[in-house]
Amino acid sequence: MNEPSKDATATRSESQTAWDPVPFGATEVRLSARQWLLVWAILVGVAALTPWFWKKIERFDIPPDYRLPYTLSNDYWLYQRRLERITNPSAIVVLGDSMVWGEYVLPDGTLSHFLDRETGQPSRFINGGVNGLFPLALDGLDDYFGRPLRHRQIILHCNLLWMSSPKADLSAPKEQTFNHSRLVPQFFPKIPCYRADANERLTAVVEREVPFLAWVNHLQCAYFDQHSIPAWTLADDGRDPPHYPNSYRCPFAQITLRVPSAPDPDPQRGPQSPRHKPWFADGNQPTDFDWVPLDSSLQWHAFQHLVSRLQRRGDDVLVVLGPFNEHMIAQENLPAYRKTRDGMAAWLDQNHVAHVVPETLPSALYADASHPLTQGYELLAQRLCQSPEFQAWLK
Repeated sequence: MNEPSKDATATRSESQTAWDPVPFGATEVRLSARQWLLVWAILVGVAALTPWFWKKIERFDIPPDYRLPYTLSNDYWLYQRRLERITNPSAIVVLGDSMVWGEYVLPDGTLSHFLDRETGQPSRFINGGVNGLFPLALDGLDDYFGRPLRHRQIILHCNLLWMSSPKADLSAPKEQTFNHSRLVPQFFPKIPCYRADANERLTAVVEREVPFLAWVNHLQCAYFDQHSIPAWTLADDGRDPPHYPNSYRCPFAQITLRVPSAPDPDPQRGPQSPRHKPWFADGNQPTDFDWVPLDSSLQWHAFQHLVSRLQRRGDDVLVVLGPFNEHMIAQENLPAYRKTRDGMAAWLDQNHVAHVVPETLPSALYADASHPLTQGYELLAQRLCQSPEFQAWLK
């Protein structure tokens, strides 16, 4: 039997000696501290520049009476981008929930549209509403994505609907799901019905603070039906048995570099929609509301916090309080409602916040407890423009 030569033995011995001191694996490629810093600098640079560059290459059309499409209600990065596109220094942004956005009406049937018409100044009033918002979420949206709103005139709508029950106020102890949960305070103040785990809460906090992650959410909302790319690929069509239409599609083909627009016409909204009808058309009757005391209302505290921040930012704020559909309130429940409404107005007075409390619209002009129909928005705009408070604030 041939024995290994001395040269082969020496080579193997030298090789073993060279490998033995190397920790954490077999590769000889090791980055120095300076090289790691360079890698992190490149990653941070890419993450910082990508959202900025994306605004340059993605087409974003803003026609008259533009509002964030319903399917993009959770696209907060796009909402901020919309605010950044307001170049007219005299433009007035109308902030609020679906009442401002226009749940039952078309874009040319909203409050901002009719304010434009009544004042004879097209495109001066900007629809800054988002469908599904409420004061706790609106406060978060403004805090993290409303930075372009500085030194502007702002009409802020206060919807009493969110104080009409502990469930609407989010102060009920029973767990519930609700829209825009990533905008609400994740740790303090505590929201009793919000039971997200620590991972979900921390993820929400990081997404709000890091523009790159907000941009990633924009891609998911705009091009992948609000799914991550893996979840979009595995999404079924809802049939039985299910089919998976995206399994073999190229995800990059979904990215059209053009922000989706709302359907035209929108089958769910406008006078031709089956939803565009008075609140009593289906036999609904006046009901009792379990009004939450203002001193313990989470939504009202969030609204107060929002008003204070806007004022500190240098904004000139006019609050429109209601009008809530009083025709839908049972007679014995009206005193509790009026106490709540008057308490809000008193706080606005005490804090020198300009405000208007419009009178209730005719019953047939409401679609539900807080949303007017098209003619309701038209009448509300007329009454606002005729009010001395609005006229004084506008000047």
